[in-house]
Amino acid sequence: MKKQRWEIMHEDDDLIVVNKPAPYLTIPDRYDRNIPSLVGELSKKRPHVFINHRLDKETSGLILFTKSEKAHKTLSIAFEERQLDKFYKAIVHNVPPLEVGLIDLPISSAGGKRKGMMVSENGKESLTKYRIAKSWKQYALLELKILTGRQHQIRVHMKEMRCPVVCDPLYGNGEPFLLSKIKKKMNRKTDREERPLLSRVALHAHELKFRHPITDKELVFSAPLPKDMKAVVHQLDKWN
Repeated sequence: MKKQRWEIMHEDDDLIVVNKPAPYLTIPDRYDRNIPSLVGELSKKRPHVFINHRLDKETSGLILFTKSEKAHKTLSIAFEERQLDKFYKAIVHNVPPLEVGLIDLPISSAGGKRKGMMVSENGKESLTKYRIAKSWKQYALLELKILTGRQHQIRVHMKEMRCPVVCDPLYGNGEPFLLSKIKKKMNRKTDREERPLLSRVALHAHELKFRHPITDKELVFSAPLPKDMKAVVHQLDKWN
């Protein structure tokens, strides 16, 4: 039996909440439609799947889709008016100077030959709240809430704070997380390449809180840290 790579956390007549693994696309690839995506897979058994927000391919966690035009319109307004709460967890290099903080830095497209986004005074308002959940010598586990939904917002803001997300190839050094980085006296065979504990952007959408677009009931969904990020936290606790 083929293992399902993603999990439906909730589904009703109007919406679907999915726990997306990494790396996995939210929408079909622009150039290769044969690459699996959440929208593509969900649409196979449902007549309509509307996109309200996205997660980067390398980001794991909760993502919300709607199944009716009315639900889609209502939640689109909720996103615009910041009535929907999105919480993330990230493992970053270095430790922020404050235990709790608000990052208020506008973001725009990097443009030209550069990929991604950048902080720019001409960019759109971008607000990110953070709290240090755990810290070690050279790393920290942050809990974050985004108040605006800019592309790569957390990753750009973390770079600007000199706390880039671990394994981030665009805004950090992109290097995989190896146990030998923290376990300095680690014994291993020199003829075998060390297997990384983590090799993708260490960012996870762990909680969604919003009102149902039709019933107006408050809904809260959470997804625990995936195995790769949990393994890094465990080893940092052990060796630091």
